[in-house]
Amino acid sequence: MARLISGKDIAAAIREELAAEIKELTAKGNRPPCLAVVWVGDDPASATYVRAKGKACEKIGMQFKLHHLKEDVSEEELLSLLQELNADKEVDAMLVQLPLPKHISEKKVIETIAPDKDADGFHPYNLGRLLMGEPTFVPCTPAGILELFKRSDIDTKGKEVVIIGRSNIVGKPMAALLMQKKTGNATVTVCHTATKDITFHTKRADILIVAAGQPKMIKADMVKEGAVVIDVGIHRTESGLCGDVDFEEVEPKVSAITPVPGGVGPMTVAMLLKNTLQAYKMRMR
Repeated sequence: MARLISGKDIAAAIREELAAEIKELTAKGNRPPCLAVVWVGDDPASATYVRAKGKACEKIGMQFKLHHLKEDVSEEELLSLLQELNADKEVDAMLVQLPLPKHISEKKVIETIAPDKDADGFHPYNLGRLLMGEPTFVPCTPAGILELFKRSDIDTKGKEVVIIGRSNIVGKPMAALLMQKKTGNATVTVCHTATKDITFHTKRADILIVAAGQPKMIKADMVKEGAVVIDVGIHRTESGLCGDVDFEEVEPKVSAITPVPGGVGPMTVAMLLKNTLQAYKMRMR
């Protein structure tokens, strides 16, 4: 029986720590930290994520400012709002909820956000610092996975880590973090859609991180006995929520695994709060 790595429980502990720190800071007469979220359109999944972020902020004493724009808002109007938020001294960190409508350039939007207010850690400046091993805002999902390892006593040093997926949001920053001495010191392999034999790689993995975007893609015959499996995916199916890993098949074979839901997802939100507090403390120096 595999050990269940509960991101839900670990995220709750992190939120308590952040709430205590915010309480201490505001008790000294400081204003609370503030996260601004810009949401374009009415995508149901985005609505769920935005609500979750708002509730998480409120629970720990953090201010949450939502700017909800219509689907047909022009790119120019959106970029103008971002510039206003960049200049707003009462806003510590900000993000634009993805995905965006097709007529708006995601690249332009991400590059318009001030690097020192980049709650998601997606700005090229911050990703460059991450690659160099410099202090920066780390994308929330990779940061959350590192916290799962740390708080679950999972040592990555010298381990064979296989990551499935090469997105700028998860795969690439995760690989960069895990190969660095301070944050992983692991041997990292990244698999993607052009990888010829994914199973060859996944069966070698001491730690397997799956961010492929395909429901139940990873089966029991694709993992090594005793491996640690981190499932980043989340999908709505007729039988309920599932991840990129076939949990029922894989769980009996591995030493530790994250569930879906309740695994990586809550950690992503917790790291968003942590990034916001980091931006606030930098601004209040």
